[in-house]
Amino acid sequence: MYTNKNTVMNTTSKVILGVLSAAAVGAVIGMLVAPEKGSEMRGKIANGARDWASDFADWLTARQSDLKDVKNKVNSKAEGLVQDANDEWKKAKSALS
Repeated sequence: MYTNKNTVMNTTSKVILGVLSAAAVGAVIGMLVAPEKGSEMRGKIANGARDWASDFADWLTARQSDLKDVKNKVNSKAEGLVQDANDEWKKAKSALS
């Protein structure tokens, strides 16, 4: 299946933007309705942001690893096809000689 790279990037960008927007709105609502001190709330928000950033970084690392695996499989398959083509070329050449 062919996927347009620009479409994938646009979709991914939209998802990331949506998640970040939702997190920001949630933080604002939390600060408005929380019965805690501002310093305590800021600490909780900072900890939550760190946790989210760490999870997001882990997710990106995993996707990067997945892409490397796909790249390696494609390269391996391409090398096999090139070798097969060379073998067929040699057979055809020797048959004509």
